[in-house]
Amino acid sequence: MTKHRVVVGLSGGVDSAVTAYLLKQQGHDVVGIFMKNWEDDDDSEFCSSNVDFVDAAAVADVIGIEIEHVNFAAEYKDRVFAEFLREYQAGRTPNPDVLCNAEIKFKAFLDHAMRLGAEKIATGHYARVRQNAQTQRFELLKGLDPAKDQSYFLHRLNQAQLSKTLFPVGELHKTEVRRIAEEIGLPNAKKKDSTGICFIGERPFRDFLNRYINKEPGWILDDRDRKLGRHQGLSFYTLGQRQGLGIGGVKEKGAQRGGGEHQPWFVARKELDRNVLRVVQGHDHPWLLTQQLDADSASWVAGEPPAAGTYGSKTRYRQPDSPAVISAAAGETFRLDFPEAQWAVTPGQSAVLYDGDVCLGGGLISAVAAYPQAAQG
Repeated sequence: MTKHRVVVGLSGGVDSAVTAYLLKQQGHDVVGIFMKNWEDDDDSEFCSSNVDFVDAAAVADVIGIEIEHVNFAAEYKDRVFAEFLREYQAGRTPNPDVLCNAEIKFKAFLDHAMRLGAEKIATGHYARVRQNAQTQRFELLKGLDPAKDQSYFLHRLNQAQLSKTLFPVGELHKTEVRRIAEEIGLPNAKKKDSTGICFIGERPFRDFLNRYINKEPGWILDDRDRKLGRHQGLSFYTLGQRQGLGIGGVKEKGAQRGGGEHQPWFVARKELDRNVLRVVQGHDHPWLLTQQLDADSASWVAGEPPAAGTYGSKTRYRQPDSPAVISAAAGETFRLDFPEAQWAVTPGQSAVLYDGDVCLGGGLISAVAAYPQAAQG
């Protein structure tokens, strides 16, 4: 196997730590980089990069590699966070991890690593890269652990980026990664996985957004125009949301007990022009279902869109692949039709296509067609 100078993004977590260890064991010349990407209130209880850097430095010491601390906070704020806020203010629900990977980890970080003389970069993502023997193109594959696969977040990576990228833990299950970390005595072997916004951490999300987006309360209405309460601002809600609505059941006069009036409420629509949040009762309400979406800002791993046809698709992370038919993609836009109605498809999220384990790319959901039963709602 060819030995490379590899720069590893060490986050302080166990996945990137084991990534660095595996590469060192394979004989590569490994250097660690800790990326500081957020500075606002970084000394708070929610997101102290100093704690993560201490963990990353401890890992580097155990493995026996150098580590460098690099500040990408300005790039993150300009390229990721500004877009994140624009999407929320427009009533959509963005996925900052997708943009963060494309703009920071595999652009700013990659560029920095190349300046350090790296031939490859590596991260602790659960995904895989292979070069197709026939086409010579690089392919992005799902990680072998289906419960941890992160290809959805990486779908915007291109040929140039993938050609220089290694994902060692993508070949492993999480249990094996934890076992390796404990076996070699890594200090973060039992550190819990991060579930917060990419580089912003695990903090009360509504409180965080409140600092950057103006609150504009309005009415919460159901599908029959009944007023159920007041929302705190449309930006703070996402389609399919069940928790945190602050409303109870609505019972009609004379309704029998157990008649469905106590079914849970879900966010179904945002009416920006009226500042109205629409909610419906029941998980399978037609307003929560769609059979078609339009997407823009398309990015295809191969550099060109897939041929028209049926592929696997995800419209949100941790969703099982669903069949989707893509018509001829034009420029940066495409349309997907679903043989089976999809639940709570959300503008601002990514629609990602797969051919088996191969992630083809995708785009941002821009519009959702109403399910036929809900078209008159």
